[in-house]
Amino acid sequence: SDDPLALERTTMSPSWLTSLQPHLSSSSDFKQLKDYLRSQQSSGATIYPPAHLVHSWSQLTPRIEDVKVVVLGQDPYHGPGQAMGLSFSVPRGQAVPGSLKNMYKELRDEYGPGKGKGGFDAPSHGDLSGWASQGVLMLNSSLTVRKGEAGSHAGKGWEVLTREVLKLVVERATGGGGVVFLLWGQPASKTFSAAVPSSLSSHPNIKLLRSPHPSPLSAHRGFLGNGHFKKANEWLEKEGGWGQGGGVRWAD
Repeated sequence: SDDPLALERTTMSPSWLTSLQPHLSSSSDFKQLKDYLRSQQSSGATIYPPAHLVHSWSQLTPRIEDVKVVVLGQDPYHGPGQAMGLSFSVPRGQAVPGSLKNMYKELRDEYGPGKGKGGFDAPSHGDLSGWASQGVLMLNSSLTVRKGEAGSHAGKGWEVLTREVLKLVVERATGGGGVVFLLWGQPASKTFSAAVPSSLSSHPNIKLLRSPHPSPLSAHRGFLGNGHFKKANEWLEKEGGWGQGGGVRWAD
């Protein structure tokens, strides 16, 4: 169809669609993105994730007002069957990627082992839907990628949508429950700064936690040991207004 929002109208949760629609329907960059994706598909390119999963981030965290944490990624995994529309997450049955292994390692270091006694045991899978359903928005800056080519759809227009999502979450937080943004690596920090003016991000209901990326290439430079998961929860419960037990159960 020629409607640039056809995919969004059929696969995005109503809360997000209603808020994003006015901005997207008036964006020539977004229309260009959809033209580009259509031409890619008609030339036989394989694009990940499959269309129905592109907006999983919105389906699994369906209401803007429930967002507590944003985990900002770059672009989807580019191997077969990996990308599922949530940053850092892969479906059950897929090998756990290196970045996510380091996230699990950090969680175990922060909480100690033993899920039964409030600790964290690394799951054998990499499906983070459980986080998403608790209000952790697992958002990539770019929502599609060409098979085998990291970053191939960066700068093609998805940023129009993802920047608006970040802005909406920040604006909502200034009038309700606080939100923690986990910004790992330079690209995540830059994406956030491009979307949200510092006058807004310095609001007391917004907490920014920055560190190097959990990728095996950079995790040892300050991701491991950053304490972000525990810091996020402490802030949500105390400063963020979500109350005792209002943090994220990372082990679920």
